[in-house]
Amino acid sequence: MSRAPILGAVIQPSKRTGHVHPWGAAATPYLELGGEDGTRRLAKEFYDVIEEESPRLRAMLPRNITKTREKFFMYLSGWLGGPPLYEEKWGHPQLRMRHMPFSIGDREAEEWMRCMRVAMENAEIGEPLRSFLDERFEPLAQHMRNT
Repeated sequence: MSRAPILGAVIQPSKRTGHVHPWGAAATPYLELGGEDGTRRLAKEFYDVIEEESPRLRAMLPRNITKTREKFFMYLSGWLGGPPLYEEKWGHPQLRMRHMPFSIGDREAEEWMRCMRVAMENAEIGEPLRSFLDERFEPLAQHMRNT
């Protein structure tokens, strides 16, 4: 998914939260997250968690992950409905193909989600955005499974 979901023509506020969108009041999840700054923070927190807590996922990354962090930020920008930075620079992300060299099963997908959940907590992402992102990240993590 490279863009925020397309919403129907008639949008009603949620009775539970009062927000027009399931992620909050902003027009896109990217804006709800805080635009570039919020997206950079989430990407940073995610890779910080991997480096500190997940030897399994860290083993799949290059020794120097500076470029990896930046590419993930760029991907998230477009995926969240912000500027499609990754696609503008490198084209379609082809995530599944890029992850094929690594053995990714249920444990790795679950670990990826755990790290993302900790990153969202560390980035202080509140509700309803946090639940919205959690629901969208889960299928993404599962899609990378190849074993």
